[in-house]
Amino acid sequence: MVHPPRWIRLAATLTLALTGCLNASAALPDEVDFARDVQPILSDFCYHCHGPDAGSRKAGLRLDRRDDALAGGKSGLPAITPGASDQSELIARIFSDDPEEVMPSHDSHRTLTEHQKRVLKRCVAEGAPW
Repeated sequence: MVHPPRWIRLAATLTLALTGCLNASAALPDEVDFARDVQPILSDFCYHCHGPDAGSRKAGLRLDRRDDALAGGKSGLPAITPGASDQSELIARIFSDDPEEVMPSHDSHRTLTEHQKRVLKRCVAEGAPW
């Protein structure tokens, strides 16, 4: 059996170690800060369809302003219910396994990481401070 050179084994070991460090740093902050933790996610994944541009806005939902997010869109359901992530349509949609319901939509070619989903859920649970 041929063994890989020592430098390849060392590189593989360092890669695994760094991956473990990065995963450890993905822990949720003690308190979610909207500007630091939430707005970048919404901006990167949601504002294209649910942002300030009325011409590209989908489902009548606007997420770049708190009052609009609380009001919801055409469904009549509030996207965000502060303090109740289990009653928030936004949280239900981002955790959905249904391809017709999940957000961001399949057509957007964007996918939230589990960490990003947890950040949004924590934000709503903490009262959705903007």
